[in-house]
Amino acid sequence: MSHKVTRRRFLGTTAASATAAGFFLTAGVTESGARRADDPMRRLNVAVIGCGGRGEGNVSGVAGENVVALCDVDERRAAKSFNRYPKVPKYTDFRVMLEKQKDIEAVVVATPDHSHAVASMMAMNLGKHCYTEKPLTHSVWEARQLKLAAAKNRVATQMGNQHTSNNGFRTNVEIIRSGVLGRINEIHVWTNRPGTFWRQGHRERPKETPPVPKHLAWDVWLGPAPQRPYNPAYHPFAWRGWWDFGTGALGDMGCHTMNLPFMALQLGAPTSVVAETDQEINNESPPNGLVVTYEFPANGSRPPVRLKWYEVRRPNLDLFEGVKVLPGSGCLIIGAKGKLYSPSDYGGEFRLWPTANFKGYAPPKPTLARVNGNHHGEWLRACKGGPAAMSNFDYAGALTETVLLGNVAIRLGKRITWDSDRLRCTDLPAADQYLRREYRKGWAW
Repeated sequence: MSHKVTRRRFLGTTAASATAAGFFLTAGVTESGARRADDPMRRLNVAVIGCGGRGEGNVSGVAGENVVALCDVDERRAAKSFNRYPKVPKYTDFRVMLEKQKDIEAVVVATPDHSHAVASMMAMNLGKHCYTEKPLTHSVWEARQLKLAAAKNRVATQMGNQHTSNNGFRTNVEIIRSGVLGRINEIHVWTNRPGTFWRQGHRERPKETPPVPKHLAWDVWLGPAPQRPYNPAYHPFAWRGWWDFGTGALGDMGCHTMNLPFMALQLGAPTSVVAETDQEINNESPPNGLVVTYEFPANGSRPPVRLKWYEVRRPNLDLFEGVKVLPGSGCLIIGAKGKLYSPSDYGGEFRLWPTANFKGYAPPKPTLARVNGNHHGEWLRACKGGPAAMSNFDYAGALTETVLLGNVAIRLGKRITWDSDRLRCTDLPAADQYLRREYRKGWAW
């Protein structure tokens, strides 16, 4: 069933609510005929930063609004989006776009990870609503700053972990919160990245220095990252396997696959994180093969929780009832009364074990809003005065901090004890270089 709000439906529900309250408003229209900013039927002026690849999906996600500006460093990769809006202004540098074009009200950021924070912060500080792809940022410090900036600037936000808006995901959150699994203290999460999706575990940078393609603004692509020569080993897509640009499989997929337990159990900040890796650590590229163990403190009636994240390695099959081969990605949540198994990246499916204990089980009555997978739509409604999107930067900032702390532990090669209030690893100053990075001149905010 469609949940699209038509003008007739909106006018009807608004009139009914207003009449019951003893007054009447005309659906966000002022006496002059102009639409109010909080009118859900008004079309927002939206700009998209990063229009190729995943960015194409983001352009489609806001296509019902006024797309007033498009920005991408790679004209060839962005050609499909650029051609879709031939009359819309095109930019190479988002800094120029945001400074020059004053009619922009909301911004979508779909750049590589290393530029997420700079673009998002500039947009929010200019009062623009902001939707940023996952992971929200490249570093832990950046995640905290975007969370604070969103609140300070009072803008509507959403991180692009799209399946947060799926009905199945929200049902699973409700199941876990219902207490049917009993006291939960163990979680296993795994991914099929990097694998065939991209390579990591590089020991050194490529030595070749081919010319920069004419369709690519390489210096702008580098953005806040350290200067280095162009090489197709970085752009497009393969940047995920390099520390200067990406956040490895954990950063790329953790905001998807860890999302279900993080939200359902309100895990918050961990107290400690440690990583076991299958390769020697270096400062160029994340390793292939690892287990990261997070320890979370008790929260109210919930006991402390241990969460294990696996790449290349997998959890012990003895934990799974009737499963002989694990899927590429998934999540297993273990409670005293049973287990919930979600066999995908996104937490939208579930199986409950032991099966005998859950025969005829029906999920609890919904308590979370249903938006039927319309992730961009949930954010756009928030931009127009509706409820905050579920993966807003307050939530997404905390999730991203936790995910990226795993990378800090990986790069240090030792257990870290985390002081969330002070945003530091206790008695471990060597961690600071991985919590926050220096920006190239011209890119700091």
